[in-house]
Amino acid sequence: MASHRRPKQPSRARVSVLTAAAATAVALSAQVAAHAAPQPSKADVKAQIDQLQQEQEQAAEKYNGAKERADQLRKQSDQLQDQVARSQDQMTQLKSGLSEVAGEQYRTGGIDPSVQLMLSSDPSGYLQKASSVQQASNSQAEALKGLLDQQRRLDQQKSEAAAVLASLDSTTKDLNQAKADVNQKLKAAQDLMNSLSAADRAALRAQQQQDDRASRGADRPDIGQLPQASGYAGVAVAKAMSKQGSPYQWGSTGPSTFDCSGLMVWAYGQAGVSLPRTSQEQGNVGTRVPSLDQAQPGDLVIYGPDRHHVGMYIGNGMVVHAPHTGDVVKVMKADAMPINTIRRV
Repeated sequence: MASHRRPKQPSRARVSVLTAAAATAVALSAQVAAHAAPQPSKADVKAQIDQLQQEQEQAAEKYNGAKERADQLRKQSDQLQDQVARSQDQMTQLKSGLSEVAGEQYRTGGIDPSVQLMLSSDPSGYLQKASSVQQASNSQAEALKGLLDQQRRLDQQKSEAAAVLASLDSTTKDLNQAKADVNQKLKAAQDLMNSLSAADRAALRAQQQQDDRASRGADRPDIGQLPQASGYAGVAVAKAMSKQGSPYQWGSTGPSTFDCSGLMVWAYGQAGVSLPRTSQEQGNVGTRVPSLDQAQPGDLVIYGPDRHHVGMYIGNGMVVHAPHTGDVVKVMKADAMPINTIRRV
């Protein structure tokens, strides 16, 4: 007959230890949960994305400025290199002419000491030496003077070319850094969007679209109802308005994609007017318009304390602009953002 033993009960001490351990584990779990990063709300994500989009546009304008500077330096460097090459050819021709004189003199009985001095490794002292020993004819002195002048020009051009290349190298580094900053901001914004659930992402996009519609009014303004501008300003307005719906692309000046300052450059370019590349530089063109109620179609409206954004006034309190990555060229209320300055081109 099997014996039924009563199970051995844990000691009170063991129960106390286990209970304390469990309590500690629960407390630690609660602390971890309390300190864990909360799931961001749609409002928080939208605010952060809006900030990143502004920072991205700031970085894009820095990129535009650095690229414009690099393009100018590259063109200047090419011109200087051409000048150096031409000057070097002229130097070679001058020396060749002196060598022919020396060769002819050698064949007819010896090289004139003045020619020897001109072909020496230290021609800069030739005139002084020749003057002291009265060995140079006027024609030889003029020949060497031309050679020395050409050498000075060549040295100066080489020095300028080296300085331009150094500036180009520095500007290229700035350009690459600005490009990296733009991409970093874009990635951070996308990562924030991806941190939301699919439903929240859809809701946030719908909210952004609603905000965009609100910022430009219930309906798209009828261009026929806008005040008509004449001259090149009128052409620029018409060209900019014709690009509504074109995607924003940082660093682009059209004709199918644009960033904010690129749209201004392209539109005015169609009217035969050249504008600086960046919104900061565009904030200094033409003449200042004192207030928005005095703005005329074609005026540039510059936004933000750092002038990182620009739109074109079209009348009726509206501007046309290229907002930011993920958006398109469209119309908004001119005072939807803090205005820095208004410029009449």
